[in-house]
Amino acid sequence: MKYTRKDAKAHAFAHMKGIWAAGLMPFRDDLSIDEEGFAANMNHWITDLGIDGFFIAGKQGEFFSMSVEERKRAFDLAVQAADGRAQTIMSCSDQNMDVVIDLARHAQSCGADYIVVHAPVLHFFKEQDETLIRYYETIASKVDIGIALWSHPDSGYLMSPQLCNRLADIETVVAIKYSTPRPMYVELSRLAGDRMIVSTASEEEWLDNILELDWRLYLCSSPPYLIQTAADRRMRAYTDAAFAGDVATARAIRDSLEPVRHALKSTRPAEKPHAHQKYWQELLGQTGGRVRPPCLELTEAEKTQTRLAFEACGLKL
Repeated sequence: MKYTRKDAKAHAFAHMKGIWAAGLMPFRDDLSIDEEGFAANMNHWITDLGIDGFFIAGKQGEFFSMSVEERKRAFDLAVQAADGRAQTIMSCSDQNMDVVIDLARHAQSCGADYIVVHAPVLHFFKEQDETLIRYYETIASKVDIGIALWSHPDSGYLMSPQLCNRLADIETVVAIKYSTPRPMYVELSRLAGDRMIVSTASEEEWLDNILELDWRLYLCSSPPYLIQTAADRRMRAYTDAAFAGDVATARAIRDSLEPVRHALKSTRPAEKPHAHQKYWQELLGQTGGRVRPPCLELTEAEKTQTRLAFEACGLKL
């Protein structure tokens, strides 16, 4: 950590900026982690695509199929690959509190910049807000590293802006990935934007959030390395133009990516996001690899449909 506990919020507000991506974890044919492929992807993402930070071992990384030791290894690999050139935020999400804390301590000790912990599945819905406050307060009491919250529909509920505003008062809560309808994250930005960096994973809404909400952090999903190449860094370009106040240029570049977005989304089969994105990575020359059970692999017909859409979408290789 490059900051003390009491400086966590100030450090995050000063440094947690730009385009952050959620890394897919490549697995070999025998379903072991492809460590070399992951390192190569990270180097490409940083050097060629200019991505500023990485969300490691989250839903995109198939954390649910990995052992605790494999998740810790993913943290180590990401810190080594980033090598001070980009920041990292490690997913410590788990239903078991001891596992969350164990992962958080490892993230802190291995040199991660932050951790993220998503709202847990709750088995009782009485005093839900007070339960969640105690949940995050307990985690924050065990480590000094800055914590990002994450609320998304997979938990079975969404944390309200009012609850998140209360959670923003926790000393080491620095950010939230708020995967909610736009009115909710607009409201949370109004309530807690002075104490917690608010972001969401929608690339389609990113430019409007820069321009209308003065956001400076995209946190985060896979588009930064799926809709860009070394020769075609349009997400980076429209982001930088917006940060510089060149709104017309930013909008024109953002809009030009619509065929790429459509090709990526229209060919993604239901319940196969990981396999589809990994195949798209392969088409881009990145390391994609296998998915682990229970994730489903693409059929040959699905691969053909995806490849044809990819070749016609206008990405420059």
